[in-house]
Amino acid sequence: MAELKFRPDPAYQKYAAMQKTRHHFFRFTPRTARITFMYVAVIPAIVGYIAYQTDGKWRMRANRRGDSMRHH
Repeated sequence: MAELKFRPDPAYQKYAAMQKTRHHFFRFTPRTARITFMYVAVIPAIVGYIAYQTDGKWRMRANRRGDSMRHH
C-alpha cells in the first residue's frame, strides 16, 4: 500500500499561528474603535428599530387544517 505523506501548507501554518497570538498584538486605533462601535451599537440599534416598527404588522402564521381562508 502506498504511504501518504502529508505536508501542511506553510502559509496556512503561519496564518494559524497568527490567529493564536492575535490578542497579544491587538490595540484599539481610531479605525478599530469605529468598527467595534458599529458592530456593538449601531447595527443592533438599527435592527431593533426596524423590528420595533414592524412588530405585528404582518400575519406570519400559515393557515392550518380547519382554518378558514378568510382573513380577519
